[in-house]
Amino acid sequence: MIKTIVSTELPVDEQFRIKKNVLQNGKGGLRFCVVTGTHGDELEGQMVCYELAKLVGEELNMLNGTLEIYPALNPLGIDTIQRGIPNFDLDMNRIFPGDPHGTMAEQTANAIIEDIKGADMVIDIHSSNLYLRETPQVRINVQNEDSLVPYAKLLGMDFVWVHDAATVLEATLAHTLNTNGTPCLVVEMGVGQRINHKMCRRLVGGILNLMQSMGMWSDRKMPDITPPLICKGNQVSFLNAETSGVFLTELKCGVEVDKGETIGLIVDPLKGKVLSTVTSPQRGYLFTIRAYPIVYEGSLMARIYNYEEI
Repeated sequence: MIKTIVSTELPVDEQFRIKKNVLQNGKGGLRFCVVTGTHGDELEGQMVCYELAKLVGEELNMLNGTLEIYPALNPLGIDTIQRGIPNFDLDMNRIFPGDPHGTMAEQTANAIIEDIKGADMVIDIHSSNLYLRETPQVRINVQNEDSLVPYAKLLGMDFVWVHDAATVLEATLAHTLNTNGTPCLVVEMGVGQRINHKMCRRLVGGILNLMQSMGMWSDRKMPDITPPLICKGNQVSFLNAETSGVFLTELKCGVEVDKGETIGLIVDPLKGKVLSTVTSPQRGYLFTIRAYPIVYEGSLMARIYNYEEI
C-alpha cells in the first residue's frame, strides 16, 4: 500500500510529496523501516528499496509484521541529482527533528520523524559523495554502541565503525531517532551518483537476515553472514593530500594494507612528475579511498582502520 506522508504545494501549481510503501502481513508484529534518499546524489538506496519491495511483495506470506519503505526523503534532490534540497541551500540531514511551524523543509523533516518514530528498527541508507568510495559499512554513534552493534553485525556489511559523538550529528535523522528511542542504523556504501548492484544486493540480504533474527521474516534460504570488523573511532587514520594534483591509484577499498604500502600517487601531468606518495601509516583495513582524481592540499585521500589502537 502506497501512502503519502508529506504533501506540500509548490509555487506553480505543483505538489511536493514524500511517499512510503507499506507491506504488512500477520496480526500485529514488529515494524521495520528502510529509509533513503536524504541526499539526492546518493543512489544506492534506490536499488535496495526496489529489490526489497519486489522480493517481499512477491513473498508476502514470509513476512510477519510491517515493512515500510521510504525511497526518497528528498525527492527534489533526487530529481536533480543535488545533495541538498534544491533552492533552499540545505543539507536535509542537518535539519532534523525539524519544526512543525517552520519553513517547508523544517516541516517536512518534522513530518518524517513523526511518521517513522516508534518503529522497532530503522535502516538509514546512504552512499558516499562523488569524491570518495566506501566499502559497505554501518556507522554507529558511540553513545548507542551497546544497543546497536549486535544488530549491525547481522546486516552482512564488511565493517562497523563506532565513531565519536560530534555536534553536527545531532541534527541527523539517525541521531534524532536514536535519541527518541527508535533504533536506527546508518549504512554507508559505494560512491555518489552511481549504483553498485553487488553491494545493494548484499544489503538486501542483510536486511532480510536482520528481519529474520527479529522474527519478521521466515525464509530458510538465507545466505551466510560473515561477521564484520568492529572499529572504534580512535582506530581510524585519515590520510590527507600533502599537495594539489591528480590522484592515481590501483587500489580499491575493502582490502588490507601494510605499513608503508603505497596507496596512490599525486602527480603533475604537465611536468610528468610525482608530487607526493600517499602511504599507509600502519597495517590495517582500507575502507575509504578517493574516487575523484582531482585533489587539493588537505583533500581526504583514504581512511584506514588500524588493527592496533593509535
